[in-house]
Amino acid sequence: MPHFRSLRRLFCAAAVLLSSLPVSAETFALPPPGQDLVGEVRITRARQSDTLLDIARVFNLGYEEIVRANPGVDRWLPGQDTHVILPNLLILPDAPRDGIVLNVPEMRLYYYPKPGQGETPVVITHPVSVGRMDWKTPLGKTRVIQKQADPPWYPPASIKAEHAQNGDILPDMVPGGPGNPLGRFALRLGIPGYLIHGTNKEYGIGMQVTHGCVRLYPEDIERLYSLVEVGTPVYIINQPVKVGRHFDGLYIEAHPAMNELSDGSSSPQALTLLNIAATAEQLSTELNPSAVQLALQQSDGIPLRISH
Repeated sequence: MPHFRSLRRLFCAAAVLLSSLPVSAETFALPPPGQDLVGEVRITRARQSDTLLDIARVFNLGYEEIVRANPGVDRWLPGQDTHVILPNLLILPDAPRDGIVLNVPEMRLYYYPKPGQGETPVVITHPVSVGRMDWKTPLGKTRVIQKQADPPWYPPASIKAEHAQNGDILPDMVPGGPGNPLGRFALRLGIPGYLIHGTNKEYGIGMQVTHGCVRLYPEDIERLYSLVEVGTPVYIINQPVKVGRHFDGLYIEAHPAMNELSDGSSSPQALTLLNIAATAEQLSTELNPSAVQLALQQSDGIPLRISH
């Protein structure tokens, strides 16, 4: 049963058998300072009519996330009672725990709302779609400058030309409402032309398919829209490999790198290896080189303990 290989790498009690019912897996209490893991890996059983995409949406996962976590499962027809791994165990990105953090190669967004007095700090996380290779999502720090409900879409000339080549003539403006590619809600960023928005193509979430913007499931953007204020900082980062601590152990979570995000400097993986070595030395922790190599080789998005 090859799709259970990853379960051997999880710490105790991380796998839980569930029915195919929705779970609130996208909100987690923040771990204490010096700790970086949230959530858990679960297992669900597919119904005869399910695809992996159906299961991903129920459990707040993206397409690539669930496919990589289940390499032995047919994505279009898993089959009745097939066990499907739900990779809801996450290492928080190495970024400020403030506002919105978008890790592009992970295709996942993290939102850190400011807690009220006496409230437990939490992180809210959702899968997203990002720009494909010829329309890359830009990196850097920006902020939310506007919130729009039922936003109209003004296709730029480049997108209109692309559609025209396929015989699809786009209008100058697509009004808000059903059928609008931006969905019901949008957060406009300080980077001209870029938004965090919904979609009318839900099955593209968790894929590298957009023209640079960031798409969420309709239910996710509706919730995010209700919480995020204008002025919220947004950090767009490139961390295909994340390093984190959980109690006395050191873990890494690896995703395939997006080469088009490179700025010509050292690769994120090379920088991560340096970070791993420095962190292990700081913690006086002995690394398991085989575990490091396995995590980087598989790049399945499931955190793996790499310390003895």
